[in-house]
Amino acid sequence: MSRPAAPAPGKLPFVVWVLAAGTFLMGTTEFVIAGILPDIAPDLGVGVSHAGLLITAFAVGMIVGGPAMALATLRLPQRRTLVLALAVFAAGHVGAAVTSSFTVVLAARFVTALATGAFWAVGFVIATSAAGPAGATRAVGVMMGGLTLANVVGVPAGSLAGHVTGWRGLFWALAALAALAAAVIGRFVPRTEQRAQVSVRGEIRALRQRRLWAALAAAVLIMGGVLAAYTYITPLLTDRAGIPAGAVPLVLVAFGAGALGGTAIGGRFGDRRPTATTIPAAAATGLVLLALIPLSTTPAAAIALIFLMALTGFTINPVVTALAVRSAGDAPTLASALTTSAYNTGIAAGSALAGQALASSLGVTGPALVGALFAGLTLLPLTALAVSAKRARTRTVTQVVARQGAPDARVPASRETAEAPPTRY
Repeated sequence: MSRPAAPAPGKLPFVVWVLAAGTFLMGTTEFVIAGILPDIAPDLGVGVSHAGLLITAFAVGMIVGGPAMALATLRLPQRRTLVLALAVFAAGHVGAAVTSSFTVVLAARFVTALATGAFWAVGFVIATSAAGPAGATRAVGVMMGGLTLANVVGVPAGSLAGHVTGWRGLFWALAALAALAAAVIGRFVPRTEQRAQVSVRGEIRALRQRRLWAALAAAVLIMGGVLAAYTYITPLLTDRAGIPAGAVPLVLVAFGAGALGGTAIGGRFGDRRPTATTIPAAAATGLVLLALIPLSTTPAAAIALIFLMALTGFTINPVVTALAVRSAGDAPTLASALTTSAYNTGIAAGSALAGQALASSLGVTGPALVGALFAGLTLLPLTALAVSAKRARTRTVTQVVARQGAPDARVPASRETAEAPPTRY
């Protein structure tokens, strides 16, 4: 298949939107399970708490399986990898839908997580490549917007469908949608040659980049901070803000709207002003989380702060994701997979510490305090990235001046700053 025509200036290639649809589907299946656990547990003969392992299995599959699958599929053409990932994703849901064994369903969840990790790792690389340097962060923002939209629309709709048709009916529907997505991906993602020029050694060698690890650290910390508070937001809303339990889902829509807006803001401005986008956003996230502690006593204040927490926190994600992919140079696939693992690691660590804080004397405000600490620590790797970028620009200017033999360094420096690629952190 020939490569599609270049998009109009300012517009993203159509393939980016196709990949965003794929992330929407996979994001829905990752999170919808929480809403249908009471339906799954008795059908499989286990308790609800035991059925919660289905969520854990998916998280572990994403953390460990993403990088592993990125390396395993390294020499496959990118389009084939995406189609195979969706095929495995569909097969896993079919296998879960036809069995009565909890162990089989647990294994199916792990397998579908492996497929999801492979899809996201390759998808981010394709999206940033198709969008070009000037639109890389925006493309990542659109893809991550698909994941955020899954929480706002896909999860509630999937939960409702699961209650109406049964959880097996939902799994059949997800399998059918995955098959449809595979067909669309096969039609619209450009054909590429086999990636024989990329080696496992090259991918691992790219991990020596310090900026990559700084970006991954920022991803772990900011996601850990936001999700620490979000995981246990219901007790805060009901016990402290006085919001009825039945109205909590409506409040969570505000969180989803804020996350969607933050992802869009980060994708829009992160290419041109990464430092000015991420550092204020991290600081604002920490302040909002701290404000939740004394100000979450009324419904209006609690809802506004939750919206702002998501808006500021999710602004950082597309920027650090795009930076991680770019930092790896010609071997970005493993770096992309590690970014996905970093987010899931942050979720696991943040929610675990928040749970301990909730059980302590801090009570319902404990998770917000944990989140504020995580968000504050995010400033450390973000500042390191900013300093590194400034030093790199200074070295580049010095080299240009030396080559040109210019007696006055101010003119080349100004020119170099103006011409520096906007996508570099």
